[in-house]
Amino acid sequence: MKECPLDQFSFYVQSGAADAVAPKICIQNRMVLGTQLKNAGPGINIVIMDGKTGAVTKTDHFNMYSGNVEPLIELLKDIQTGSTVLFASFDDPATKLNEEARTLIAEMGSSSVKSLRFRDSWAFVGAKGSAVKDKFEEHIKNDRNSNKYTNWPELVYFEGCIPKFQE
Repeated sequence: MKECPLDQFSFYVQSGAADAVAPKICIQNRMVLGTQLKNAGPGINIVIMDGKTGAVTKTDHFNMYSGNVEPLIELLKDIQTGSTVLFASFDDPATKLNEEARTLIAEMGSSSVKSLRFRDSWAFVGAKGSAVKDKFEEHIKNDRNSNKYTNWPELVYFEGCIPKFQE
């Protein structure tokens, strides 16, 4: 994992691959979301971290193919200012994603969420109430002509350092 200055938190985010390999999110060299922890699932996977302490305050996943977008919207609205939010797709992140949910995620800094579509691979790290200085987002469109897997693109992943929240 990446070494970061004392005033930052290290992270690693990996989207899922097809419908077979679940996403993974690590903070400070510790897995906080993944198959081994049994807390990853299809749709949008989320880890919410206290931006001051680095403590994970919530992990969840929302099925955007056969589920309901309302629980995701409620969670996004309830995120506290100063929180860092890490997102990773698995299988399908977008079918039920409506304009309200897309806007709430875009307000955390995502530029790809507005164009996210059926079975795209996507990962994003943003913040509520503060700007994450570096751009932490990857998006690969589902395209049968270029997909690594027949019906899905390759997974996306990246690592970096997130500055601690400063009021």
